[in-house]
Amino acid sequence: MTVLNPHLPAVSIIGVGHHLPAKFEDNESLCRNLDVTPEWIVEKTGIERRYIAAPDDTAWGYSVAAAQQALEMAGVSAEQLGMIICCTFSGDYQFPPLSAKVAQQLGAKNAQIYDLQANCSGFVAGLTSASDRMRVDPTVGYALVVGVEFCSRYIDRTDANTAIYLSDGAGAAVLGPAEPGQGIQASAFHTDPSNYEAVRLRGGGAAFPNNGRPFDAAVDLMEMNGIATWKQAITHLPPTIRKACAKAGIEVKALDFMVFHQANLRLIEYLVRKMGLGLDKTYTNVATVGNSGSASLAIALSEAVRAGHIKNGDMVALAGVGAGFNFAASVWRWTLGAPR
Repeated sequence: MTVLNPHLPAVSIIGVGHHLPAKFEDNESLCRNLDVTPEWIVEKTGIERRYIAAPDDTAWGYSVAAAQQALEMAGVSAEQLGMIICCTFSGDYQFPPLSAKVAQQLGAKNAQIYDLQANCSGFVAGLTSASDRMRVDPTVGYALVVGVEFCSRYIDRTDANTAIYLSDGAGAAVLGPAEPGQGIQASAFHTDPSNYEAVRLRGGGAAFPNNGRPFDAAVDLMEMNGIATWKQAITHLPPTIRKACAKAGIEVKALDFMVFHQANLRLIEYLVRKMGLGLDKTYTNVATVGNSGSASLAIALSEAVRAGHIKNGDMVALAGVGAGFNFAASVWRWTLGAPR
């Protein structure tokens, strides 16, 4: 049984875009400072390289570049945007919000703005937040959702627990009105905070303020427990996807395509098998792009659409897992099709 109220307006993704740094780091270069081999990284993660932002690159610059592509595909002007949500844990400033800078640079004079921090599941949460708002208030018109991360700014390049995975980039989606029955069908979320400390960046938070103390790598750089993350993902992400499908009134096997947060290729392979689907039902770029946090699913979705992997009428699931741990999934009746 579908949970979404059929009497509310339909909302769909009508444009996507992404932006990556000019520079990437392959395993051979990374392993010069690590006690692991390039072959070991591929065996465990499937990752062959990751993208690293230049010193003068900015999160707002990447966000605007991805947004402009999405707006162009959607045929929507920045002034038509009624909402901008930036999903990130590595914006340029603690505050004001990154979304305000993006609105300024795009010239989005009519947009409500806010940032959303749900770690790597942020883009799915952002799409749901925007579509929910648009369905209850059609005057919003169009919304821009951006996933962007500069993970490299918070990583010890000699720490194999983080450096082998994490990368930089931005992806964006424009949401707009759709025909009844099209676009978003349902969303589902789950939280298991039992491993709250497994993936964290403490420095700069109120419990670990920057003022009055020197830099301390133990708290000022990212920490990640890969085993805990794996266990959380395989335990909770499939049920969250099934819950979203049940809300949409379909079986998981009825999905035509899935796009996951690009955390680890081996993890995605495992999840697809656990869902009873084949790898032909998904698109991955983690091998060549790396894990770009909140941006990863947005980038993968943009690439998949532009490569023609998702067709009009397809039932598509988007799913991610973020630190905390929190899980997000949404189901869409796709209406965008090939780039316009």
